[in-house]
Amino acid sequence: MKALRYLLEKEFKQIKRDRFLPKIIFIMPVLQLVILPFAANFEMRNIYIGIVDNDHSVYSQRLTEKIISSGYFKLTDISSGYKEGLASIEKDRSDILIEIPADFEKDLGKEGKAQVLIAANAINGTKGGLGSSYLSTIIQDFNNECGYGVRMTGSITSKNLYNPHLNYKNYMVPGIMAFLLTLIGGFLSALNIVSEKEKGTIEQINVTPLSKSLFLLSKLIPFWIIGFILLTIGILIAWLIYGLIPAGSFGVIYLFAVIYLIAFTGFGLAISSISSNQQQAMFTVFFFTIIFALMSGLFTPVSSMPEWAQKLTLFNPLRYFIDVMRMVYLKGCRLSDLSVHFSVICLFAIFFNALAVIGYRKSN
Repeated sequence: MKALRYLLEKEFKQIKRDRFLPKIIFIMPVLQLVILPFAANFEMRNIYIGIVDNDHSVYSQRLTEKIISSGYFKLTDISSGYKEGLASIEKDRSDILIEIPADFEKDLGKEGKAQVLIAANAINGTKGGLGSSYLSTIIQDFNNECGYGVRMTGSITSKNLYNPHLNYKNYMVPGIMAFLLTLIGGFLSALNIVSEKEKGTIEQINVTPLSKSLFLLSKLIPFWIIGFILLTIGILIAWLIYGLIPAGSFGVIYLFAVIYLIAFTGFGLAISSISSNQQQAMFTVFFFTIIFALMSGLFTPVSSMPEWAQKLTLFNPLRYFIDVMRMVYLKGCRLSDLSVHFSVICLFAIFFNALAVIGYRKSN
């Protein structure tokens, strides 16, 4: 234990003496947690819309006002004809075009129905698809308000469980907190042993009677402590900026964070042990981190991925930790509800740290 204390003292002094590393450790995660939930939002707002009103009636004006007042669309073009409106899409002035035909009000009053044309720029498939869906819903609501919609007996009420206001930030923030722990655990630990190699100090350590496990433990513990500090800062930011408080227990979050940090710092050390220089270690971790992030469900649901990709996500530790954070924050899940996730993350921790021990050799 005395040797471990001296090794930990050495590690913390190295981190403190580095002018750049402490700033990266604390400033970068905080800025990402503050900025990314606002930027990584798949709710479409301010979709540029062009309108071609060939009717110029009271009803066509009411439909136009309803579309603009919805908050989803921003009127950027009013054209006199379809070809002119299509040109606004081609010039990127509009994302979606709606054409209201002549006799729109007359057809509604006489036949109880009328057709409108929706043309969407599908280069951005997400914006085009969601924009068209929003617009179709607004038109249907307008149709019902005018009394021409399908009449139904009874009523339908909907209730959104766990996220009643459909606030996308409530979904993103817990996932981003998990991703930040991945960056800290993976990148910083991956640079640790390889930096000793470049400085030449690894040779001095190798001739000491220290065991491999004790040496690797001294490399892991500082990043566990830093990870806990950053997680606590992230929880405070989620509360202060987004008003997000876990529906479940803080103890469950920290318990999973312990196991996850053990897993991912072991992953970083395994890469560091087999890398010859910091550049090699950095690119290797970057490669795996990008794959882990894209296939974790952080930005797109796992259920929407192809079947082969869904099977690959089963080998992604980040997927399980993001699920845990969201389930504890939004659903209030307890440890008994997350037993499968706990077992899988423990297996990853054992596997990655075994690789780190095997990969590190006390020889030149």
